[in-house]
Amino acid sequence: TTEQRGAMDWQRNTVRQLYNHALNEFEQIPEDTGTLRQRVWMVRDTLPALKDWWPGLKQVYSTVLQKAVERIRDNIQNLGKLKAKGYDVGSLNWKRPRDFRSFTYRQSGFELDKKSGPNGRGVLILKKLKSKTREIPIRLHRDLPDHNSIKEVTLKKDSTGAWYASFCIETETPDKPAVEDIDPDDTVGLDLGVLSFIHDSDGRSVGRLELSDERKRLEREQRSLSRKEYESNNWEKQRRCVAKVHAQMSNKKHDFKHKLAHFYTTEYDAVFVEN
Repeated sequence: TTEQRGAMDWQRNTVRQLYNHALNEFEQIPEDTGTLRQRVWMVRDTLPALKDWWPGLKQVYSTVLQKAVERIRDNIQNLGKLKAKGYDVGSLNWKRPRDFRSFTYRQSGFELDKKSGPNGRGVLILKKLKSKTREIPIRLHRDLPDHNSIKEVTLKKDSTGAWYASFCIETETPDKPAVEDIDPDDTVGLDLGVLSFIHDSDGRSVGRLELSDERKRLEREQRSLSRKEYESNNWEKQRRCVAKVHAQMSNKKHDFKHKLAHFYTTEYDAVFVEN
C-alpha cells in the first residue's frame, strides 16, 4: 500500500542517517585503537545511548540498526579487495538519499508466510514498521529451497521506485557428479561467439538479443532528462522514466539468458562451458 511504501521509505532514510552518523563517529577513532572490526563494534555499542536523544531510532528494529553500522566494515573490506586488484579507490563517503537504497533485518524481526506455494503470493511481516498494517503482500519469484531458517531479509528500493525483498538462507551445496558417471551423449560444449551469442558443439548458433528499439527509446528519455533542472520534480519524474527503460532492457536480457539456460539444462544432463 501507499502507507507501507512510505513507512519503508522512512525507515530506509532513518537507517541512512544512522549510517552517516556512525561513519562520522568511526572516523574519529584512531586506527591504533583496535582492529577494523573492534572499531566498528565500538560505534555499534553506542546505539542504546544514541536512542535516548534520537527517538526515531526506537521505531526501527534493533538488528536493522546494528546491520547498518556493520555496513561500514563490509564497505571498507570491499574497498580493500578492489585495491588489492589494482583499482584506485578512495575512502567512504556520506550517503545521499538516492545512494542508500536498502536496509536489512538479521535473524529476527521478520516473518515470511507463503500462501500459495511456488511462484505464488506470500506475506512478509516486518516488526516496528511505521504502518497500520505490517503484513506486506509480496509475489514470490520462485520457491525457496529447503532450509532450516531465513538468515536475513533485505528490503531494497529500486531506482524505478519498486520495492524488492531478498532472502538469505543457508543450504547444503550439492555434490558435483563424477566424470565417470556422465554420459558423453548427454553433454554439450558452449562457446561465446563474436558474430553470434553462442555456438555449441552440436552445430547450433544462437543470435544476440535485439534491443535496438529499446536503445533508441533510452536515448530519447536520456535527452529529455538532460533538459530538466537537476533534482527538480520534473527531473525526478524523468529520472524514473530512464530507470524504467533500463529495467526493461535488463529484464529482457535476464529472460533471454534464462530461457537459453533452461533449454540446455533440460536438453542435456550435464553442461560443460568452454572458455
